[in-house]
Amino acid sequence: MAAPLPIAPLDQALTFARAQGEARPRLLAIMAYHGDTVSGFDITALAKGPDDDAIDLFLRLGYDGLRQAIEAAPAAEANVADLQIPVRLTNLHVAVGTNYPEHAEESQVQGTPFLFPKVVEPTGPWATLPAGNGLLDYEVELCLVPLSPLAPDTPATGGLILGNDVTDRAMLLRNVDLRDPQSGRGFTSGKSGPGYLPVGDLFVIPRDLKSFLSDLVLQLSVNGRERQRGPVTDWIWDLDEILRQTFARCPSSTDLANVVNPQKTTPLKRWTYWGGEARLPFDSEGAIPPRTLIMAGTPAGTIFNGIGTRDRMQGLLLWLLSGRKGPMPTRVIETYIARARKQKTYLQPGDVVSISVPKLGRMITPVGS
Repeated sequence: MAAPLPIAPLDQALTFARAQGEARPRLLAIMAYHGDTVSGFDITALAKGPDDDAIDLFLRLGYDGLRQAIEAAPAAEANVADLQIPVRLTNLHVAVGTNYPEHAEESQVQGTPFLFPKVVEPTGPWATLPAGNGLLDYEVELCLVPLSPLAPDTPATGGLILGNDVTDRAMLLRNVDLRDPQSGRGFTSGKSGPGYLPVGDLFVIPRDLKSFLSDLVLQLSVNGRERQRGPVTDWIWDLDEILRQTFARCPSSTDLANVVNPQKTTPLKRWTYWGGEARLPFDSEGAIPPRTLIMAGTPAGTIFNGIGTRDRMQGLLLWLLSGRKGPMPTRVIETYIARARKQKTYLQPGDVVSISVPKLGRMITPVGS
């Protein structure tokens, strides 16, 4: 049986889940997370349609109105295994690289954090991750979800959900700009494969976001062995700074028209994405759309910890023996990738990635073939 998790009281945060039902998903306000079951109140009757979720209810009733409705709702219980993605989410997200100092150090990336778009549909808290041919890595992350369009010069506000920023390190390394990792080049391609964004089973709307974050600790295990653990607030850029950096990359008003009118060709800030292009999410008014994930980075403990001296020397030797054909860094990267595949350094079919964070819920991601 899984261990119980603390849930924030209603005066600190509203905690929601969406569980499988006979005709439609059940909307639940969660008061206790017992391990294999959750309990609280059934607020499905507050929904105006089958697609309504906790965000819709919050926008309609507000914090205190929704809290009162929760306290008047009938008691309910659900199996954790029946919990689905708790709210509707978009497929274009803001992600930040090397936002935790120890992770930047282990990745051998110097300088400030950097942004890139992640383009992928989120999958549920128990979804299987397809291994394919990638060198798959994990990254536990706190994600802020705007409840309404988030305009410039406003403080961070919204709900919270857990995310796993799954990465194909082979794809990323083959596309990264080694001279300027902070450009974010290659990151969208390496992090946007199908299934590369499982999210947690709970959605939490704090009354006071900064206070709520102060004691959160991110934790991730693989096959029962802890790999990552770190306080959320050990970051370099907090959520407000991530937003400032995001809006600093917002296109001009002329360019914004091109977001909804792609026939125009005024350049925007773009990232290469599998041979095409990706952009950070902005609507036609320059706001970040609601239901976008703003992913705050990951603490130390990922599988990738830089390319070591052995692979660098072996790659250099192979490059020299080839008559210096092609770029030498490419040979080093391919040497690293070949060794990682042979030694099965990265996630393998049958592995199970578990994320568990008090007050934010859980997610378990088995790795498939």
